[in-house]
Order: sequence, then structure tokens, then C-alpha cells
Amino acid sequence: MIGFLKFCFLSTFSAVVFILLNQWSLTSFKRMFEHKELVEGTWPWAYQALCFSCGYFAYDQQDMLQYRLYSGFIPSILTHHLVLLICFTLALYRRITINYLILTLICELHSVFLHVRKLRRMAGVRDAESRVVKVEWILNWIMFVFTRLVSHILITGKLIKDASKFEKGIEWPLAMLGMAGMNLLNAFLG
Repeated sequence: MIGFLKFCFLSTFSAVVFILLNQWSLTSFKRMFEHKELVEGTWPWAYQALCFSCGYFAYDQQDMLQYRLYSGFIPSILTHHLVLLICFTLALYRRITINYLILTLICELHSVFLHVRKLRRMAGVRDAESRVVKVEWILNWIMFVFTRLVSHILITGKLIKDASKFEKGIEWPLAMLGMAGMNLLNAFLG
């Protein structure tokens, strides 16, 4: 089971990196992040990667609920998956903002390190002075800052900057609500 979860996280991140590098090679870096490209366009393999990720989040949500693999009165991980499922499913159904959502998947690199930390603890490696724990801790925080904080702040800033370019409808409010929820949850995940 753990091997499958690790595969899913690595597959999702690998797909995101492949899509971004492929798109960057096909178009200029600036054009890649234009409003029309992010909202109306779909980079090659982006739709399929988002479908795969949506399926993974649904599976992970079901697994956590079935086996009670969460803690707290309002578990942040279940809320995180619920927000993703709502935003991703609506985007896939309407075929809009696919590229924006691919960018939000950059944070899955940090999820790999969250799982490494969990596996390390399950293996009994808990000494804060050990080299393994220190390296894992440093890598975990570096990934958290760059893949969850910086990338999501940039995406949120782009949404705010381009607010007037969105057509009247649910896309912009849902995107802002989703990013606000994700940013709030990131504050608790760190």
C-alpha cells in the first residue's frame, strides 16, 4: 500500500514536471503563463494528469475515511482533499482552468517528503540529533516553502492580478476560494 501511495505521489509530480517542461519547450515562458493560456488552454497531457490526480485524491479520501487514517475534529487532510476534488472535478467537467490546476499540483513534491517523514517515524528513527532526521527536516522545509508557499502565493497573486480578465461566472470565485482554502491548509500542514 505504501509503495502504491509513493508511486502515485511521484507519478503526479513527474507528470506535472513533464507537462511544464514540455509546454515551456513548445512556447515561451511568458506566453505559458498568460491568462488566456491558463484559463482556456489545456497543455498537452494536462487534462489526463488532472484526471489521474482527481482519481488519486478520491481514492486517498476514501482510504482515509474507511481506515480512519486522520486526526482532529476537522482533519485538514480530509478538507484538503475535499477542496481539491470539488475544484478539480468542476474544472474537468467544464474543461476550464486546467492549466491553473496543474500548477497547483507542484505542491505534491512536498507530499513526498511528508511521507518520507511518516515512514522515518514508523521505522523508529526519531532522534532529532541524527543526520537522517536533520537532512529530512531541512529538505521537508525547503520543499514546503517553495512548493506550497511560494508557488501558491504566486498563483493567488496571478488570480488577483487577472481578476478582471475572467468572464462573469463561477471560475474566478471558485479559484480564489480554492486557493484561499489551500493557503489556509498549508499554514496548518507546515
